[in-house]
Amino acid sequence: MSDGSGEPAGETPPEAGGGVRIVVEYCKPCGFESAYLELASAVKEEYPDVEIESRLGGTGAFEIEINGQLVFSKLENGGFPYEKDLIEAIRRASNVQKLAVERKTTGKTWANGMCRAV
Repeated sequence: MSDGSGEPAGETPPEAGGGVRIVVEYCKPCGFESAYLELASAVKEEYPDVEIESRLGGTGAFEIEINGQLVFSKLENGGFPYEKDLIEAIRRASNVQKLAVERKTTGKTWANGMCRAV
C-alpha cells in the first residue's frame, strides 16, 4: 500500500549511501593517512550517511572494502584510487541496498523481466 509518495505506507526511503559500510586499510608509516583522510572527507561530503572506518595495514597497503567486498587494492594496482571511481562504487552499493529494501517492502521480485509476488 502506498501513501501517495510512491513509497509503501509507513516506510521511509533509504538515504543515499545509507547501509553502506566502507573499511579503508592503510599503511601509516608509508604516509598514507593523509590520502585516507582526504578520501574519507570526499566520501562524507557526497554521502554523509556512509559508515567509514580506518584500519592500520601492512607496508604499502591502501585497501578499500565496501560492504565486505574488496573494491580497490594499492598492493595489486600500484596506485591510489580516483575519488570519482570510489564515489561511483558507493553509488552502486547504495543502489543495491535500495533495491533490497524495495523488494522486501513490496513483496515482489523480478525474474526474467517479469514481476511476481513472493
